[in-house]
Amino acid sequence: MNKNLQEGVELATALNEALKNKTVHCDIVIGTPFIHLASVVNSIDTNKIGVAAQNCADKESGAYTGEVSAAMIASTGAKYVILGHSERRAYYHDTPEILKEKVKLALANSLTPIFCIGEVLEEREANKHFDVVKSQIEESLFDLSAEDFSKIVLAYEPVWAIGTGKTATADQAQEIHAFIRKTLAEKYGQDVADNTSILYGGSCNAGNAKELFSNPDVDGGLIGGASLGVDKFMPIIEAF
Repeated sequence: MNKNLQEGVELATALNEALKNKTVHCDIVIGTPFIHLASVVNSIDTNKIGVAAQNCADKESGAYTGEVSAAMIASTGAKYVILGHSERRAYYHDTPEILKEKVKLALANSLTPIFCIGEVLEEREANKHFDVVKSQIEESLFDLSAEDFSKIVLAYEPVWAIGTGKTATADQAQEIHAFIRKTLAEKYGQDVADNTSILYGGSCNAGNAKELFSNPDVDGGLIGGASLGVDKFMPIIEAF
């Protein structure tokens, strides 16, 4: 929840400008607050920069005051939606069941879900991180057909590495990303697993991006604070 509408459009257009005449080797998607979506889509080159909402409702439409549906998001021209972010799970009680509905509605409206998973510090210290991540995937996504699952992007967020002073090493990131891919292969086959993008989302910045992205199973980053300024965000894009 950063930046008012004018500041948000300004940031998006500055990023758009910085990417002009640059060859990039990754997809770039910016996740804006709902009220920015339509304005941002209209002010950037959406062939170069994708636009994501940060959430959507688990209902199609109706008397749900204050909610924003997947269809509304799609109507702005945004192509992605972030679902299951650790903050949504922790503060707004997005349960696996609710997330399952959100994923279905996102896919029904041709949005690509960027689906977040990850454990908190207590779970990591109790050595439960593999179980936690596996159950988060199974409970919300494993009802999907292989065809639908192949439209999902996963983002692993070690919640304990966000704003705690603790950071996941590149080795820790690779270890759990490889585990996630193995879990997908067991359910959907190696081909689907190999073609699923698994992003890393724990304090990724200009200083550690290259090392993180050099891991075979780390396909990109879900960037938080470091995306709020073009000067900090561009080196992460260039790390590819």
